[in-house]
Amino acid sequence: MSPLPEPRYPTVGELESCARALAARHSALCALRQVGVSRGGRPLHLLSVGHGPRTVLVVAGAHANEPTGGPTLLSLAERVLHEPGLRADTSWHLLLCADPDGASLHVTPAPRTLFDYHLGFFRPAGPEQPEWSPSVLPPDRLPPETRALTALIDELRPYLQVTLHGTDLGGSWVQLTRDIPGLAEPFAKSAAELNIPVETGASDAAGWPASGPGVHVMPDAGSDAAYPSLPDDARHSTWYHAHRHGGLTAVVEVPMWASDLVDDPSPHPAPVAALRDLARRLLRDACQVERVLSEALPRLPGPDGPLLRAAKWALDLVPGLAADWVQGPPPDTSVAYVGSVDAFGRRLPLRAAAMLLRVLREADDRAAPRLERLVAVWSESFAERFKARWVPLEDQVEHQSRTVVAAAVHARDRVG
Repeated sequence: MSPLPEPRYPTVGELESCARALAARHSALCALRQVGVSRGGRPLHLLSVGHGPRTVLVVAGAHANEPTGGPTLLSLAERVLHEPGLRADTSWHLLLCADPDGASLHVTPAPRTLFDYHLGFFRPAGPEQPEWSPSVLPPDRLPPETRALTALIDELRPYLQVTLHGTDLGGSWVQLTRDIPGLAEPFAKSAAELNIPVETGASDAAGWPASGPGVHVMPDAGSDAAYPSLPDDARHSTWYHAHRHGGLTAVVEVPMWASDLVDDPSPHPAPVAALRDLARRLLRDACQVERVLSEALPRLPGPDGPLLRAAKWALDLVPGLAADWVQGPPPDTSVAYVGSVDAFGRRLPLRAAAMLLRVLREADDRAAPRLERLVAVWSESFAERFKARWVPLEDQVEHQSRTVVAAAVHARDRVG
């Protein structure tokens, strides 16, 4: 793979060019093919390495704002090519980007600060996210990216699907649809070697059992959701489609900026009061964005585009989520969990504001400067509260790649 001119996240086009060159150099072991088309007509490409009867499917780019997965796929392909043991009885299938339309709208390839990152931020509304759409849409309304992904799972019947995700600020963690015994140790070792904190109380996995620090196993169907108001349920996502063929899914999260405040498993001294305060702040911050939206909306031309749909989607989640946080005992009372909720509560209105800002700038709307100040202040406050430090891109990729390989090895042992 030819290095990029500077350390940054590659575009989808650059990923495809690198994958094509790799397949041409190693034509006996590699193949690149198109497996679908996005809503916008962009191709979905799959890079396959090896010819073993067992299959691993690795998916990048399911969320447009989580770009580490793309370079991780290229790193994985190189590693599998150079370590014959990894492909002795296994073929690796790497979906370069599950949502190329979304990736085209997230435009911060080399963010210097959280503010810089948010100035180009995009994350689609839930029904437009390939992995999540089955949890919020009926089968006959699923987007083509989702249909392509589920068809690929049916074709490959992977014993393991890995989907590569990330967080803007926090730590690393893994979510599993079934446990992979033995994964927690190499995951923790890799994180420690690369100075990446393990997020032990991730709100994304609130109430889930853990098989080790930062390794969370999704509860069985029928279990109560930690946040009942959220419309999407992981158990109805494409993550569970692999179960139809006896497989499982691992979701590997890695941070762009790390915070050493997210791995404290000690009990929080007053979690109920803390969550109540965080809910109040969430509502207050969202109201500030809502006011700008209400004022500017009559001046915006045409139907809602993807940025405005996504901003509205994020804001619509706020009232129910705030209510979830203050009703009943928290699913986890650790300092790490409350910190993760704190980050979540900052992230949601900030993302809505950032996407709305892009809409207002494009329309040259007079409310844009006011919203830009809000995005700047919130980004700086987020970074200061969590003492953000940049994780070098090569370390993000290395940790994610190592975790994928460890998951594949231990899951293979699990299924025999």
